[in-house]
Amino acid sequence: MDLYSQFSERVRRNVPTALVTVIDGPHVGAMLLLSSGSEPLGSLGDPELDRVVVRDAQGEIEAGRTSVRHYGPQGQTTPEDLADTPTVRVFVDVYSPPPTMWIFGAVDFTAALAKVAKVLGYHVVVCDAREVFATRRRFPMADEVLVSWPGPLFDERGHQLGPRDAVCILTHDPKFDVPAVQGALRTAVGYIGVMGSRKTHAKRLERLAEVGVTDTRDLARLMSRSGSTSAHGLLRRPQSPFAVRSLRAARADSHRHCVTAPARYTNN
Repeated sequence: MDLYSQFSERVRRNVPTALVTVIDGPHVGAMLLLSSGSEPLGSLGDPELDRVVVRDAQGEIEAGRTSVRHYGPQGQTTPEDLADTPTVRVFVDVYSPPPTMWIFGAVDFTAALAKVAKVLGYHVVVCDAREVFATRRRFPMADEVLVSWPGPLFDERGHQLGPRDAVCILTHDPKFDVPAVQGALRTAVGYIGVMGSRKTHAKRLERLAEVGVTDTRDLARLMSRSGSTSAHGLLRRPQSPFAVRSLRAARADSHRHCVTAPARYTNN
């Protein structure tokens, strides 16, 4: 099976992946296929160029972005190294599934947050252990409505969360709140939002300390600085998942010398 066919097959399986093709310079038409967690296939004509491109393409997969990038024949990237050197121009075709948002707590605020998340392209999962509240009828905009405690969901699917994804915890019940925070902190999710007043958040931190969550780096990942007590406040504050996602994209753009476009993905 050729690399393009393998790329198509991975896209059908919803696997985040990138197909890199040389479109100008030495070895035009050479291809390199990579996905997170698997060895790259193919070559662009030089081992060092392959290494640098794989590194950059992995970043594009995480950002969910298709781009055209420029290198020297051995992967040079700085202006000094590129002077008087043939340029290799590559097209990084990225497929990335829609970013995911897990919302814990089947409360009234959840519906407002889920509606906005769907408009912005998230795959929305609503989770609550109370079967009477976690229903498709209450949250028709969600892609999935699960009756579950946080622990089993993170155990089964937590490894799938990445920097583009978000976990929002809208409950105030310690039996649900604390395990959800613990589970989120064990993942690579890019945003962890918790709702409540400053007093509520202070009590939350006390409960987390009781179960051993005291690392300042972990606690800094919890977005609750504004003391928001509603989904409206969660959506408006500077630390909202949507604002954080946009800021990261803007910072990434300011540091790259390439043409970018959103990755292709299927929004169910």
